[in-house]
Amino acid sequence: MDTTLRDGEQTSGVSFLPHEKLLIARMLLDEVKVDRVEVGSARVSEGEKDAVKMICRAAEEKGNINRVEVLGFVDGGVSLDWIKECGCKNINLLCKGSLKHCTDQLQKTPEEHIADIKKELDYADKLGISVNVYLEDWSNGIKDSPEYVYQMMDALVQTNVKRFMLPDTLGVMNPHLVEVYMGDMVRRYPDVHFDFHPHNDYDMAVGDAFEAVRMGVKGIHVTVNGLGERCGNAPLASVQVMIKDHFGYKTQINESKLNLISKLVESYSTIAIAPNQPIVGDSVFTQVAGVHADGDRKNNLYANALLPERFGRKREYALGKTSGKANILKNLEQLGLDLTPEQTKIVTKRITELGDKKEIVTPEDLPFIVSDVLKHSAPDDKVRLVSYVVTTAYGLKPVASIKININGVEYESDSTGDGQFDAFVHALRKIYKYELKRKFPMLSNYNVSIPPGGRTDALVQTVITWTHDEKQLRVRGLDADQTEAAIKATIKMLNLIEEDYS
Repeated sequence: MDTTLRDGEQTSGVSFLPHEKLLIARMLLDEVKVDRVEVGSARVSEGEKDAVKMICRAAEEKGNINRVEVLGFVDGGVSLDWIKECGCKNINLLCKGSLKHCTDQLQKTPEEHIADIKKELDYADKLGISVNVYLEDWSNGIKDSPEYVYQMMDALVQTNVKRFMLPDTLGVMNPHLVEVYMGDMVRRYPDVHFDFHPHNDYDMAVGDAFEAVRMGVKGIHVTVNGLGERCGNAPLASVQVMIKDHFGYKTQINESKLNLISKLVESYSTIAIAPNQPIVGDSVFTQVAGVHADGDRKNNLYANALLPERFGRKREYALGKTSGKANILKNLEQLGLDLTPEQTKIVTKRITELGDKKEIVTPEDLPFIVSDVLKHSAPDDKVRLVSYVVTTAYGLKPVASIKININGVEYESDSTGDGQFDAFVHALRKIYKYELKRKFPMLSNYNVSIPPGGRTDALVQTVITWTHDEKQLRVRGLDADQTEAAIKATIKMLNLIEEDYS
């Protein structure tokens, strides 16, 4: 069950707009194909209600309404009415899984709490709403007050509760404790469907999920990119590959969409993915050491089951001071460039020099480095920017006028936009849509950086990620002007996709 839109939204600084929640939920259900999604909390706000209503309407149309769930509370039916009004058919009822939470927070006896829960179950049954129960703080409860946990389970196991969801609310578990306590729960209640909800406070959420699966739980709660309160939850991508590769279990997850949902959530949440985040990080399929690239050329000696193609990505080979000849040969091979051993040696030396200066060298830069080092003319670009003008004035939208040469034919266009670069891209889109009759790539990420302590005249590096035919293209531009840097990166991207049409 993916809870990005509920628990993931409890990440500090994250608040999804209703339409963003809808798009994320649709992708999770229709494309990524998670089994269930928890899309919000009852009674939070009118915006939350609008989002849940939109998601439920869309899910109903696709026949997915039984896969949508909402967190609700033991509150005399108020949450159930809220969920019913939204069109949802499943409540994840938050109950107390530790004696301390029951007595200190609710200030009730276990018997009183159980009686209140049963009233909610009866009302849910009248409304036709299916109930799953969260035993909040279960991980502390099973350690410190196990008899309370058993009392709760014994009272509720014969009711209409569909799933019992066991959260490590404060992230205090480790795999050994999961083995002991989850094993105990499964043995005591062998016919119950248990879910496990791990948190990552000790960086063990995936390891704890592994042990929970080994102990026999039927469901694991995850979030895209590991979003969640404090240190977050178990990441969807990591749990999926763990279940498939280490247990050999089959799931419905479409792994080729994991990177796309990751980028979408990164964009909407504004929480950047670490470059080394397993499966979805920018650099996880990049070989840096030359010896690894050499091994890839010799029967994939450094490959494991996590092949990039499995996730709609491709292997890359870093260019820098540690890359060595093998990395460069791999990049040259991918670009279709054939150099003599002596020429390769010269290019390798030049890239090493650039790496020592901490300059970023990308595969897209390689043809230009080759041309520069070997004193050849620059590669013939199939797309060349002939001229452009971008203007901005206070109170008016920026305007761009451009002239561009594509395969020897010049085209002109102009447009407005929300910014200078946006106006430039709008003008380009017109040419591709009306003149070339082609689909223009979608901008999926835009990052600008300058050297630390840089002055106002410092060089600006713009890194833009585009999506074209479900492929990710990441290009860089460098200039003293941010708009110019972004334009340079865009022209690089257009030259890359032009190869698909040649």
